[in-house]
Amino acid sequence: MFKKLLAVLCLVMVTLSTSVQAAQSEHPAEFYQRYQLQKMLVFSRHNIRAPLTGKDSYTAKITPHEWFAWSSDSGELSLRGGQLETMVGQYFRKRLVRDGLITENYLPKEGEMRFYSNSLQRTIATAQYFSSGMLPVANVRVEHKLAVGKKDQVFNYIQTYMSDAYRAEAAREIAAFGGSKGLDGLEEGLKDNYKLLEEVLDVKQSPLYKKGTFQHFYPVGAKLQLEQNKAPLVLGTANMAILAGDSLIMQYYEEPDDLKAAFNHKLTTQDWEKIGQILENHYAALFGAPIVAVNLAHPLLQVMSQELALDSRKFTLLCGHDLNLFSLVSALEVAPYQLPQSILKKAPIGVKLVIEKWAGKDGQEYASLSLVYLNTQQLRSRSMLDLDHPPMIYPLSLNGLTKNGDGLYRFSDVQQRFAKALAAYDQLPGRQADLAKAA
Repeated sequence: MFKKLLAVLCLVMVTLSTSVQAAQSEHPAEFYQRYQLQKMLVFSRHNIRAPLTGKDSYTAKITPHEWFAWSSDSGELSLRGGQLETMVGQYFRKRLVRDGLITENYLPKEGEMRFYSNSLQRTIATAQYFSSGMLPVANVRVEHKLAVGKKDQVFNYIQTYMSDAYRAEAAREIAAFGGSKGLDGLEEGLKDNYKLLEEVLDVKQSPLYKKGTFQHFYPVGAKLQLEQNKAPLVLGTANMAILAGDSLIMQYYEEPDDLKAAFNHKLTTQDWEKIGQILENHYAALFGAPIVAVNLAHPLLQVMSQELALDSRKFTLLCGHDLNLFSLVSALEVAPYQLPQSILKKAPIGVKLVIEKWAGKDGQEYASLSLVYLNTQQLRSRSMLDLDHPPMIYPLSLNGLTKNGDGLYRFSDVQQRFAKALAAYDQLPGRQADLAKAA
């Protein structure tokens, strides 16, 4: 009994240690004697939204249970999502005031700050709520290029280039995520995850199951779809599981009652992580395969590179989607990471990729990269954020680059990493030949 108790205590201490490290990974006081913040570039995933599938979709028919009664229409930011994003914006205000980039109740000059989002309700609203928290008296206008509901190519994660040679290499890289068995191996690795999802949804009592039109998520009979101007896709029941799992996770964020959130099933944190893996394992393969990431992220990388180089810009917020982030971190060759205290380990709801430019007292320019996100408890409880109670802050590393003793890269090295990712687009298999023909 004592040994079991000791083991549990040790696990708790390790968890708390990880939490503290992630939550307090901002800089010590002496850091600010050596560096001055000059610029912050933020790419953000939108906050909590209603599921992407509606009341008459197969997702509604794959379970006998009633889904959460959302405060917003399908795919739109929820009231909770708006509240959370406002609090995150307030935290960033306190952080930027502390770091000397802005003053309290700051009114930015023309061109000093940019808030640019995809033209979907959930991304526009996220950027608007964030700006209200960060700049409460500035009446910020969120820039979006198209009519609401249309997808801006910058954030659209589609394959803008396609050739036979590219398609073959992309298929190979995606299949490699499943090991020697390829796509089948990827799905086989999620077999237990699919079974858990079926049990939580009580699929065998669902209308689709009773009609005989659906039996199981696995085996999925997965087929890869790679087409120009479309996102990569795995066809079959895997796609059904991704959307159903996404709906369940959003319900967990929104519904405060644990049992109601899981349709009266008692789920552990590990169970929720297994459901999250259904989404993120597929996204890592489809959108994070290196050659695909370079293709998908190219328009967004262009904008981010331009923003980093613009001396007059103090702050930039770009608001898009988790799939953007999967491609960005792959294209920029970010070292592998697993985010603590989150059921989604790669791109939690509302997560922000933060790139900061620092002026060193040695006359050099430096940069830091991190992911800022709310842990699962913060999302569900809507606990207040401030400098003493920050969101999770997870420092990122770039493969092949070395940080200095303060955890910073040379700014020029980070810019060069963007240039490398952008140049890789023109090196996609077959692209140079196609460019030569077009010329």
